[in-house]
Amino acid sequence: MKHTLTTILLVLSFLLTGCGASLRGVGDMGLVIERASGSIKVVETTNKTILGSVKGLGDLSHASAVYSRDGRYAYLFGRDGGLSKIDILTSTLVKRVIQGGNSIGGAISQDGRLVAVSNYSPGGVRVFDATTLELVADIPAVGEDGELSKVVGLVDVPGQKFVFSLFDAGEIWIADMSNVAAPKITKFKEIGEKPYDGLVTPDGRFYIAGLFGEDGLALLDLWNTEKGVKKILTNYGKGEKKLPVYKMPHLEGWAIAGGMAFLPAVGRHEILVVDTNTWEEKGRIPVHSQPVFAMGRPDGRQVWVNFAFPKNDTLQIIDVQTLQVVKTLKPGNGVMHMEFTPRGEHVWVSVRDLDRVEVYNTDSFERLSALTVEKPSGIFFTSRAHKIGL
Repeated sequence: MKHTLTTILLVLSFLLTGCGASLRGVGDMGLVIERASGSIKVVETTNKTILGSVKGLGDLSHASAVYSRDGRYAYLFGRDGGLSKIDILTSTLVKRVIQGGNSIGGAISQDGRLVAVSNYSPGGVRVFDATTLELVADIPAVGEDGELSKVVGLVDVPGQKFVFSLFDAGEIWIADMSNVAAPKITKFKEIGEKPYDGLVTPDGRFYIAGLFGEDGLALLDLWNTEKGVKKILTNYGKGEKKLPVYKMPHLEGWAIAGGMAFLPAVGRHEILVVDTNTWEEKGRIPVHSQPVFAMGRPDGRQVWVNFAFPKNDTLQIIDVQTLQVVKTLKPGNGVMHMEFTPRGEHVWVSVRDLDRVEVYNTDSFERLSALTVEKPSGIFFTSRAHKIGL
């Protein structure tokens, strides 16, 4: 009888685990957006391989993703207002809802229970239950003029809060979601003209909105909100003619290293270096063209920069100690996005026009691998699940 019971347990274990082959963690996994086909590739970074695909995700021409706190589920925000929940372990679409007309990004709450989506159309922020994707809160972003505003720069911050900017109204709002039935909204008005994106420092303390309508940025100390919004870097373009802006810089994924922040300058061929103690300009680094992303390697030693059309075939690497460009790479036309592996030994780069994702060693700059991906853009690894504001 004992022998029979042992046999039954072994068989059940065999069936449940699929010989053990199906059991794996998600710590080295992620996804790559295929912007033209409304699909994603599920990837793993240990062996640099593609594990699966998920289709039917709508307009992903400007898509981004966040992860559940266990890293298993990705929440994808599409340009058509779609919010998709994806199981990356099984490469399946769990649920998809059309929550707006044109969404620009989203965030997941500190406790992982809420997913918030920022909308260009109709404007405002909508908040969903992360398990069911049921709508739990609708926050119309109505400015002082009574008009509904486009919302940008939505991030999660400690205290079960979301922070975001109103593009049309020139405001920053904090939404405290501790009571989902009655969100508490704190508004900061007249923060600057046309905030186009926002970011939060890795410790969750400072929220910064980039301004398209004027030089400078808007800084909000979330530990001391009674001080209001402070303008910083107001003089970086004064007296100089701006170049045509082919693509707005992205502030999310910005680099902080060595007590400095590295920010792409709007309409300039420069990276701005900012002292994070005083939030004053410390220097400017001339670069190849108009920067889009300036992303820091996890150890803070390097900043990798890509560029807007028509000079988007290039990557440049800045050494943080010397504040000099130490390497220029030419992966090919359409370098759209970069993502570092969690400890920074490799960086994955999407090269849209060549239909591939390239993987580089961040010490030697050697290209290690090239994966075939249709019109790749955003790359999002599960390590983001454990970081504030990503």
